[in-house]
Parts: sequence; structure tokens; C-alpha cells
Amino acid sequence: MSRVKLDQHQARRRFLQIGLASTALGLINGFETAIPGQASAQVNLNPETALTQLMDGNKRFTSGRVTAHEQNLVTLRKSVVDKQEPFAGVLSCADSRVPVELVFDQSIGRIFTTRLAGNVVTPEIIGSLEYGAAVLGTKVILVLGHSSCGAVKATIQGEEVPGQISTLFPHIQPAVLQAGSDLAAATKANARIQARLLREASTVISGLAKENKVKVVAGYYDLSTGAVELLP
Repeated sequence: MSRVKLDQHQARRRFLQIGLASTALGLINGFETAIPGQASAQVNLNPETALTQLMDGNKRFTSGRVTAHEQNLVTLRKSVVDKQEPFAGVLSCADSRVPVELVFDQSIGRIFTTRLAGNVVTPEIIGSLEYGAAVLGTKVILVLGHSSCGAVKATIQGEEVPGQISTLFPHIQPAVLQAGSDLAAATKANARIQARLLREASTVISGLAKENKVKVVAGYYDLSTGAVELLP
């Protein structure tokens, strides 16, 4: 396969296609009122507080003072059999070195996690995170890139790869066009772009964001330090 090349026009066209695909899922504004059983436990938790809780957990992780393991897992498992009320949603890379719950020192039922190589936004990812925000009540959504990301590196190299791995490249290519061949810069650019796509292509999430019911942010996880950096 030849190196994937997308100009800015193609990138914008892909953005619109994702938005249309999301609409085709039938997930529209007001989705949270259309489905019964919306979670209520987070009603007093605003997006900024939810983000603080997430980042505080990462500080505990990097300092070695984690607390999630101290919770009674038997009790927790029983409490989430019939319902779940996560306070945060995370779109992370599928990389095995990025264990989301551990990174943020959270236990069962606290984070609604979606994972895909390159932490890219697809209609299926949009639909999943819409469900998390509109029905389960997540207050913050974090798109989390990470150092040494193989998906971003492969996109930069643009070489022939086996199977369907190359289907990831068009999703990540806009970040490479923006940041060039620097892996860390391209990975951070990709997290920002995917967060923007999520905010703008999803009618559900954009509507909740306008009402200050959910916040979408981008972050970068450093494998060597364990620290998560929030990206402007």
C-alpha cells in the first residue's frame, strides 16, 4: 500500500462524513430524555469537578498512593449488577500499556471506557460515548493519547502494513499533516483533533456541552512517568 495522503479538503470531508454517520445512528439532541433509566447519582457533580476527580486519581497513581484497590471489590461488583453510574468517559488507545482505570486510580463502575488503536473517533465510538453521557451521566469525556503510540508512528511512516491496520491511517493523518513527523507532537495533535471531532460531530455531546452538562478534553499519557497532561 502506498503512503496515505490526505489534503485538508479530504480531512474536512471525512469530518462531515463522521457527523452524518453519527446522525444516522438515530442519536439526536434530547436523547437523554428519550431513554428511561438515566443515571442520577452524578446530578450534583459538574464537569469541572469530574475532571478534577479524574486528575486527582492520576496524581495518586504517579505518587504510588493509590486507593482504588482498598475498596471492597465484592461489594462493588454487587452494586453494579443492575446499574452503572460512571462519572467520566475516556477514549483511549487500545495499547496494553495504557490501563485506564489504573492510570486514574478508579475502581469498578467509575469510568466508561472506549478503546481503539490511535484513540480515534468513529461512528461507533461516538455512539458509545453519547450513551455514556446521555444515559449513564458521565460529566467529563477525556480523549487520551499516549507516548510511543504505534498507530500514530505507523501513520507517520506510511509504509505497507498487513490486513486492515491501514484503515486507521486516514483518521490520524490530519494530525500528521498538522504536526509533521515528530511522534509526540503528532500524538498530541491527534488527541486534540479527535476531541474536537467528538465535540462537533456529535449532536448529543455538543448539546450537553452547551448546557455545561459535560466537558470534552484531550490528554497525553507519558508511559515513562505515568502522568497525564491535559492538552489546551
